Amino acid sequence: MTTGWIETLLGEILTERKETPTSESLDSGEVNIVSKIGFNKGKIELRSDGKTKTGMILIRPGDLVISGINATKGAIAIYNDKQNKPIAATIHYSAYTPNKERVDVNYLWWFLRSNAFKDIVQHHIPGGIKTELKSKRFLAVPIPLPPLIVQKQILSRIELLAEKIHVANNLRKITKEEVKFFEMSLIKFVCEGKLKTQDAKDESAEKMLRRHGRTPLQDSTLPLLPDGWCWATLESVASTRKHAISSGPFGSALGTKDYIERGVPVIRGQNIKNGNFLLDNLVYVSDEKANALIRSTAFPGDLVVIAVGSSGHPAIVPSNLPKAILSQNCNKITLDNNIVLNKYILLVMHTDQAKTQLANKTTDTARPFLSLTNLKKTIIPIPPLEEQRRIVAYLDSVQARLASLRELQSATGEELDMLLPSVLDRAFKRRDKSAIRKLKTYFLTRAKS
Repeated sequence: MTTGWIETLLGEILTERKETPTSESLDSGEVNIVSKIGFNKGKIELRSDGKTKTGMILIRPGDLVISGINATKGAIAIYNDKQNKPIAATIHYSAYTPNKERVDVNYLWWFLRSNAFKDIVQHHIPGGIKTELKSKRFLAVPIPLPPLIVQKQILSRIELLAEKIHVANNLRKITKEEVKFFEMSLIKFVCEGKLKTQDAKDESAEKMLRRHGRTPLQDSTLPLLPDGWCWATLESVASTRKHAISSGPFGSALGTKDYIERGVPVIRGQNIKNGNFLLDNLVYVSDEKANALIRSTAFPGDLVVIAVGSSGHPAIVPSNLPKAILSQNCNKITLDNNIVLNKYILLVMHTDQAKTQLANKTTDTARPFLSLTNLKKTIIPIPPLEEQRRIVAYLDSVQARLASLRELQSATGEELDMLLPSVLDRAFKRRDKSAIRKLKTYFLTRAKS
């Protein structure tokens, strides 16, 4: 143990508060009740009512508050000493007043939330960290306690780093939001024909549609598009194949009673998120059931749109899902790839212009529902086929770089999450040398990197 650090029982520096609130103060709302203490930040959250069926303890401003059940998970708080009234908590909590001449309560708060304290609990209390920390057990726990001046030095460095980590996390969240905004803005920009000047050699979209027996939209109220582009409905770019536009089965034609462990997968709303298919929670039906629901079959490349909800949630059926059945809350359109690329249509369906249309076409019910009829009427901009290929290739390259950036952000987030516990370990567990010197060296190293 570092020189000057003394093994001290918590009962020598903390005194349990044994006051209880009156039932009148609880019923009237004069004294609020603790709902929980957050694990991550150790903040007290209060209930909106004063109803209770168990015994209560009183907590006064400046008290250290411990959740006996979840203390080793981080449920330890300091009740703000600037408050002007007490609060209450169930008997699964305990409150303590610190001896200010021997311990800084903020230093102690950090220590009690560290791995060092968990190790001590594991060693000194029968049952370890799974045991509820009632006051009798808690106050009997010995901890290594440095002099008060050293506590304050360690505390100042911990709080400095904690603030820097907080700022870094906020910047990371802002950057994540900005990346998403940039991606959606770029998709909108490109799908409006603003990527670059149209290649005059490309067959115009209008001519392409008419050549395949389709009719472009002629609506003067629609925004102007680049030369060679035109407006069309989803129905007009669908395949002419049978059941190319279809919805999931009606009523009781498909239900949980039909699900089996293996067979033909069923596409449900929960299988689609942010334009991607999630295949880890698929359910299945038999071949016989799938054949009976043949009009609701979806194949790779089909555009599937969730019918329940205001934004549609579109996705393209992936190649590793060779055949699937739609559930009741899904619609699908098989696209004509002589006119449009699946990936291009998916990109367009994620623009604000398309999302607004889908939202406006949902029926006004408790659970907004997008009918297949209204989905077919969705208006989208159609560029020449070669321009669609250029758009898809360009956005694929950009999204690949954005995916790398997201991976880096995720790794940075994990590093930030581990940084503070690491520093607390240095402060509280490695006391063979000066804790202050170790902290100082650590901070200087982080600053240079």
